[in-house]
Amino acid sequence: MRCLQALFSLEKMRPFSQRMIQLAQYQDGRLELQEVARPVAPPGGILVQTACSVISPGTEKMKVEQARMSLLQKAKARPDQVKKVLDTAKTLGWKAAMEKVKNRLESPSPLGYSAAGVVVAVDEMNTRFRVGDRVACGGAECAFHAEMIAVPDLLASRIPEGVEDWQAAYTTLASISMEAVRQSGARLGERVLVMGQGLVGLLATSLLRAAGARVMGVDFVSGRLQTALAMGAERVVNPGQSKLEEEVRDWTDGQGVDAVLLCVGGKGRDAADTAIAALRDRGVMVIVGIYDAELSWKTAYMKDIQVRYSRSYGPGRYDPQYEWGGQDYPIGHVRWTENRNFEACLHLMKSGALDLAPVTTRRVAFEDAVSVYNDLMQPGNADIGVVLEYGHKNLEQPAEAAESRTRPRAFVDQASNPANRVESLDVIGAGNFARTMLLPHVKGQVPLGMIVNGTGLSARHVKEKFGFAESETDAARVFAKENGALMIGTRHHLHAPLVLSGLKAHKHVFVEKPLCLTREELAQVDEAMGTTSGSVMVGFNRRFAPATQELKRLLDLVSGSKTLAYHVFAGPLAPDHWYANLEESGGRVLGEACHFFDYACYLLGTPVRVTAQTIGRPAFPDSMTSQIEFADGSSAQILYSAEGDFAFPKETFRVFGPGIIVECENFQSLTTYRHRKRSVQKFTSKGHAEEMAAWVGFLNQKTPHPLPYAQSRQSMLLSFAVLDSIRERRSVAL
Repeated sequence: MRCLQALFSLEKMRPFSQRMIQLAQYQDGRLELQEVARPVAPPGGILVQTACSVISPGTEKMKVEQARMSLLQKAKARPDQVKKVLDTAKTLGWKAAMEKVKNRLESPSPLGYSAAGVVVAVDEMNTRFRVGDRVACGGAECAFHAEMIAVPDLLASRIPEGVEDWQAAYTTLASISMEAVRQSGARLGERVLVMGQGLVGLLATSLLRAAGARVMGVDFVSGRLQTALAMGAERVVNPGQSKLEEEVRDWTDGQGVDAVLLCVGGKGRDAADTAIAALRDRGVMVIVGIYDAELSWKTAYMKDIQVRYSRSYGPGRYDPQYEWGGQDYPIGHVRWTENRNFEACLHLMKSGALDLAPVTTRRVAFEDAVSVYNDLMQPGNADIGVVLEYGHKNLEQPAEAAESRTRPRAFVDQASNPANRVESLDVIGAGNFARTMLLPHVKGQVPLGMIVNGTGLSARHVKEKFGFAESETDAARVFAKENGALMIGTRHHLHAPLVLSGLKAHKHVFVEKPLCLTREELAQVDEAMGTTSGSVMVGFNRRFAPATQELKRLLDLVSGSKTLAYHVFAGPLAPDHWYANLEESGGRVLGEACHFFDYACYLLGTPVRVTAQTIGRPAFPDSMTSQIEFADGSSAQILYSAEGDFAFPKETFRVFGPGIIVECENFQSLTTYRHRKRSVQKFTSKGHAEEMAAWVGFLNQKTPHPLPYAQSRQSMLLSFAVLDSIRERRSVAL
């Protein structure tokens, strides 16, 4: 428990279950799911709660088959182990040697080496990972089929957003294929023969295609050849149905292939001879699987063939100082280590260049693992990749780790452009802010339909001032009309209900911040977004300000992580102000500071963790400081204070990046420090006019939606997380 105690106090975590379920294999062939003690994070490593793991039918089926062999068959299959027994007999005697064999046969061993999950504990010597991180893990010594796995630092890589757990669980297997592709040296346009279209061969086929090579897939199983075509093979061959040498000659115009990947098992010279015959002069043969090759010396010599063995996931494999000691190789000396291969595979999954759906024949519950292995042993079994999914019904976990597993869905607005030009804009709630900052910028740009205000007098006034067709005090009439556009400028507690009604009527909705006041309301909007042909835009105006657009242009000139320090002097809140009514406003953090959380997201990307505190009342914080971590390593500090002096500007911020610092005051001046020079630019707008112009452009079918729902949703989730951090006095993962 040492590493857990270093990370959490008892009041910040619920106790783990000390037991877990793991798949065990015995040397007599038995497979069992057993309850065992859970592991602890190794020095410098992490403890991971498994979400998914992948069965490799080739390697793991071979292990099960060997376990079910008789002693004589085992001896023939593993002469290296027989030699060890003989050596023991020479030094300790036959009795000790046989006792050693007996103990080995009685001992269970783990299965599995490619998994993905969530970090639930981090050793105090590890600085790369945090509790709640989603990670892909590898290693036959640690990434077992088990509910918990203890993994060293360099055998794990953080999973990027957009990659699901079941996909990330393939990372280790994909890295084996990636290392083989690297060993082949295949370049753009070269032809590569992949012999063996099992899981590793199929993944290699896809990776070669992604690298711009042309692939011929070879296998005796016709079903696998169809999968090879789906994974990017240009041509496939079944040697049992046609002559491979003739197929290669035809495909390469008689020249031979540039490289062969031998993704097969067994021993002998047949596969190697076939590969050498298919190669061009000075071609490359890469042995990927557990294949004991015997080469035809003269043929290989005359062709000047290069024979290379691909060692598992890449450089670092089987080096204890690298894998368990955490001693990485300098990138200038070893460009692609096994961990860097992990990261490259995950990136290809995220980009879509590595599609794992064709090779995934089954996704089953971990509880059914034994029956899956029994199926694999049956003649004619067609499984390629089998994903085990873990439900964790009997496990407890830290609240923070549990939260991190509930990830935002990837939302796309239902209407990238309105199907028809919007005929009219209706408005519900036109107080002083809407009349001053919003409506002047839409007047004359889009037909104004109905204005709904709290009293008939105020509704009539707004109707006449801006030229609305009708005035009303009952919003029901607005929702009786489908389609069109709707602007919501009411007090905060009405935002979500009105947005939901608007989406139900398939309207394009603009709502002043915040979008909603609770996670439950946000979930309802999520659901509505899945069925509407309308859209939602939240009034986060600062991202549209001219100063912001110039700042974005400047930051795009430099790469790397950045730091934002945003200071807001909001001033004290009058006790009778409606913001002081939590039921109406949601409070200042949710009702106003959400602006600045959104701004940080706009500049820096996806937030992953926040720590916040307040000097006011935790139940009603009106002064707070939050520290936000972003996915690319950037950070933001948002200081929102009711305390101060009105001689100080309301909003100031600084952005620090590689070779640049930019200061902004009230979005009126932007001071840039770059190339040892200082420059100042002046602006007049805080973004309201530009925000309205962008939305009207969308309504008039001239421009895409200016603020996709997924981005507004992300900002609201960050706002909720800030409040959680304040109330619970802990760091919160998003």
